[in-house]
Amino acid sequence: MLVIHSTRALLIRQRTMAANALRAGLSEFGIVAAQGMKGLRTLIEQLRTPSEGVIPEIGRATLLLLARQWEALDVDIRALDRQIERAVRVDEAACRLMEVPSIGPITASAAVAKLPNARVFKTGRDFSAWVGLTPRGHGTGGKHRSGGISKQGDRTLRSLLINGASSYLRQQIARGVKDPWLRDMLARRPYKVVMVALAAKNARIIWALLAKGERYRERAPVPAAA
Repeated sequence: MLVIHSTRALLIRQRTMAANALRAGLSEFGIVAAQGMKGLRTLIEQLRTPSEGVIPEIGRATLLLLARQWEALDVDIRALDRQIERAVRVDEAACRLMEVPSIGPITASAAVAKLPNARVFKTGRDFSAWVGLTPRGHGTGGKHRSGGISKQGDRTLRSLLINGASSYLRQQIARGVKDPWLRDMLARRPYKVVMVALAAKNARIIWALLAKGERYRERAPVPAAA
């Protein structure tokens, strides 16, 4: 499973490089599209149609090589995703992790594969630090301040946790945030800071569930003060 995840991460980086190169090449001819998969697919469809007045044929043929490379990588990544999802269904630990909001099958599978024995870390903070989601400390004159996250850990798992947290936050904002912790954080801090804080919180939850063998339980709502 570790080999599958490391291969998937490599293919995703290569797919991103191909997408960036394709967008950059088309922008030279004044052709741009919205960010994301939908915008990129729109560019590829435009590229398939000969347009000598816009893109010289030799340039179009060259950019089509990048488009085909991107599509081949995308097919391979989706095949690995399906393989991971099939394996997750029969993995008891991964199924417990998927009960946590913002943790899907890919993240759950990666966490179980990369952390076969959660007790090697004494606390959830230690595991979060290993993933690279804890802030760097800066001290001077007896004062201690926290900076950005260290990013000195497992890059793949950190990216999955942050992407999952970002997707969950967008859904919550669109539907109305019900979690008091998230609502208070969003009121006080920038979106990206809250996103990383949620990812770090999820990393600690993952450690607790794997180390103690428990199931996820949502925090009971706190009654409003009189």
